[in-house]
Amino acid sequence: MHGLTPVKCASGIDDLRPSRLELARGVQVMSLEAQPLVSVVTPVYNMGSFLSECIESVLTQSYKNVEYIIVNNCSTDHSLEVALSYAKRDPRVQVHSNERFVGVIENHNIAFSRISPAAKYCKVVSADDYIFQDCLMRMVEIAEANPSVGIVGSYQLSGSQVRWQGFPYPKALFSGYEICRKTFLGDDKAFGFGSPTSILYRADLVRNNEAFYPNPSPHSDTSACFKELRHSDFGFVYQVLSYERVHAGTQSSASEEINRTVSANLNDLLEYGGFYLSKDEFDITLHKTLRRYYEYLAVNMIRFRGEQFWQYHRSRLQELGFPITRSKLLRTLISKGLRELQNPGQAMRKIFHHS
Repeated sequence: MHGLTPVKCASGIDDLRPSRLELARGVQVMSLEAQPLVSVVTPVYNMGSFLSECIESVLTQSYKNVEYIIVNNCSTDHSLEVALSYAKRDPRVQVHSNERFVGVIENHNIAFSRISPAAKYCKVVSADDYIFQDCLMRMVEIAEANPSVGIVGSYQLSGSQVRWQGFPYPKALFSGYEICRKTFLGDDKAFGFGSPTSILYRADLVRNNEAFYPNPSPHSDTSACFKELRHSDFGFVYQVLSYERVHAGTQSSASEEINRTVSANLNDLLEYGGFYLSKDEFDITLHKTLRRYYEYLAVNMIRFRGEQFWQYHRSRLQELGFPITRSKLLRTLISKGLRELQNPGQAMRKIFHHS
């Protein structure tokens, strides 16, 4: 696999496109005959305003050996009509409609269940996102060059920010075990596996699971990475290959509203941390994770969050075996306050502006 040389743009941002020299050295477009089948899936619910752009981005890929599966989750807008209009024009497009409305993760798993037995790779493109023209080509190249790779990640433009940084360029192949350890033990919020639109899966990993996304959490795609990387490696492409639209209707925005990420992180640690961490590392990480979770909740006691917020976190912690009480949160708040008395201005900023 050829590395990509960062080229300094006029804006000062590194452009990670191949240089002319690298192209001359043999970065080639894979011939259609050599292209293994990629199943692209788009679960959709009421994303008619964005769906055409999403579909066009898949159908205009430089990589052509694609089947495209769109699963409509009882949309009440024109999403189904948009999808069917493309299916009439392009035989690669298949449209399925659920008979009943299901949760977002169940809809993803329904889409995964429909991929072809002949597919070698599977790619999610969320209905409000899109992928750039060489996305599939670059990701498949990494996977084909490294048969041990189960998941391939890449940079992603999220609004105006480039996400999923922290991988040491130009290394393209990583031990799944080490990447998961880094994710559990590190405090780098910019580092991560990626979002569904920014990563590619080997299709046999998807087919080997009745539910590839293993739990109903909106962050179950991360759980799937922890689960599958126990026995496979992780590849990374140092190019921005997808665009994540940032708007109020996304699952990410809904998660941020009540911070569903914090309970998802705890769940993943309990479910998979024992495989990647020593007992001492696990115990220390669990203690740190719980402390941060309780501190987050304690701070929100004085931010007057609504009943939906508290019902969610009470039920999640109860499910995970760490029930909370008002007295515990008060003790946590006092302890946190005492630690930050030396810098009261900073403490107040954290309370009122940070989660």
